[in-house]
Amino acid sequence: MAYEAEYKSKLRTPAEAVQVVKSGDLVDYGFFNGKPVLCDQALAARAGELQDIKIYAAVSLPPVPAVVMAPQTFTYHDFQYSQLTRMIAKQNPMVFYVPILYHLAPGLLREGIGPQRDVGIYQVCPMDNNGWFNLGPQNSEARAKIATDKVVIFETCPNMPVCLGGAEESVHISEVDMIVEGGPDQRPFAMPSPAASPEEIQIAQRVMGFIQDGSCVQLGIGGLPNQVGKFIAESDLKDLGGHTEMFCDAYVDMIESGRMSGSRKAFDRGRVAYTFAVGSQRVYDFLHQNPACASYPVQYTNHPRTIASLDNMVSVCNAVQVDLYSQVNAESNGFTQISGNGGMWDFVLGSQWSKGGKSLICLTSTFTNGKGQRMSRIVPHFAPGSIATVPRQMVDYLVTEYGAAQMHGQPTWHRAEAIINLAHPDFRDELIAAAGKQGIWRRSNKRD
Repeated sequence: MAYEAEYKSKLRTPAEAVQVVKSGDLVDYGFFNGKPVLCDQALAARAGELQDIKIYAAVSLPPVPAVVMAPQTFTYHDFQYSQLTRMIAKQNPMVFYVPILYHLAPGLLREGIGPQRDVGIYQVCPMDNNGWFNLGPQNSEARAKIATDKVVIFETCPNMPVCLGGAEESVHISEVDMIVEGGPDQRPFAMPSPAASPEEIQIAQRVMGFIQDGSCVQLGIGGLPNQVGKFIAESDLKDLGGHTEMFCDAYVDMIESGRMSGSRKAFDRGRVAYTFAVGSQRVYDFLHQNPACASYPVQYTNHPRTIASLDNMVSVCNAVQVDLYSQVNAESNGFTQISGNGGMWDFVLGSQWSKGGKSLICLTSTFTNGKGQRMSRIVPHFAPGSIATVPRQMVDYLVTEYGAAQMHGQPTWHRAEAIINLAHPDFRDELIAAAGKQGIWRRSNKRD
């Protein structure tokens, strides 16, 4: 191997590598499955000798980051809350959300906007014979962070899939300061493909009405998008394209069925472009050295101008709540952070700029709270602290199991009426009364 000597000179144990971290440092962790495991444990073991270490990560996946067990030393920042992050935040007051428009992240990093980065630790594929480390299924903003970190540490994961680009999917050993070898059993977190609820199946059926031959499809995470993928795989649609932030199980279904050939895309023809992947082991096996998929940095996949350049773009995003003004909350429950903006804003706008494109924001009409009570996701107005992730001016279509309604060009009273018709029938009278109090209801429009 041509780079064997350089590789050996940079090889360290986890404990040796994290000695570079000093009190007051900002430490970047790789996003998603790029989060280090051995180095994280070694850094946490230094809690007694360090102070004020700021960890920056995103979508924390198992295993639980060891550093969060020492909040007196480590402050943990997450750019996009995961279920694991929510669980951690309930116990640890030093967990914070970092709001950002995802497509802007690499540019902000390279321009030096935001806090100074000190050490970056990333879990990656083992080095190939040409001296390159593939980033695996988390291209995202990694190259931009690596360019600005003062010290770069790579922790190799022997079972990480090699994900073809695209662009910026690999890093040369010359850009790496230290290398830690992961154990033979170290592998990406595989998440079972979530099953759709009966309501999500109904919503997926409505989504199918917006997809036609040659459409380019963006899906996110959860039972709903996976159900859309299954419906597409079982349909007679043809020549679909894929361009997405997240590659999930649904894309494996659509590609393997032959429905998503990408033959009509204006660019990346024949390939699904994505910036990260999280899913079952089936997803990682499918991505490994597969030329049907292209790993790109997020400034490419998520830039609204890139998305808009693909005709007939259909974007499917999830939401937590919608109010009667058509504002969309996709990230909080009052003051409690439960998710993040991620790339939602990017695809909501980009799909509407696309020729023939549509943005679908989907949610079940109700949910069951911790007390077993059924609650409406359609509310008169948001509770204090709840975030308007997508402002009403940007909302195209809202979809529940009761229908789909377009918001563009509609006055407040018309939006309120359309949204109430998307609510569960048990809550509609309450919502009508609230709309009247808020001055956005026309009595003549009430249907008996």
